[in-house]
Amino acid sequence: MGASLKILGQTMIVAPIGDIDHHTSIALREKIDKEAARENIRNILFDFSNVDFMDSSGIGLIIGRYKLTSASNGVTAVCHMGESLKRIFDISGLKKIVNTYGNIDEALGQIQLR
Repeated sequence: MGASLKILGQTMIVAPIGDIDHHTSIALREKIDKEAARENIRNILFDFSNVDFMDSSGIGLIIGRYKLTSASNGVTAVCHMGESLKRIFDISGLKKIVNTYGNIDEALGQIQLR
């Protein structure tokens, strides 16, 4: 699994490619956390355009980044979720704590207002 990271001010856009499972979530978590600390990131936006599957490890990844951003009064958000990921967010309760958006521009517009 690969992922691109893009920094816009204090916001990091994380665009994973492929499934997010036990094996890939560890490497992705380390990559995000290292860059977030280095760049003083306050907000994290996950772009799930290229993700079709996520297991409980992915849920843990998102919750951990939510805790990270909350500690700095920031936001964790997601966009471009397919139906299977929307279902996971609904069932797991992630939808209650992580804002979801249709696209990156919509998400950034709301994140930057905070």
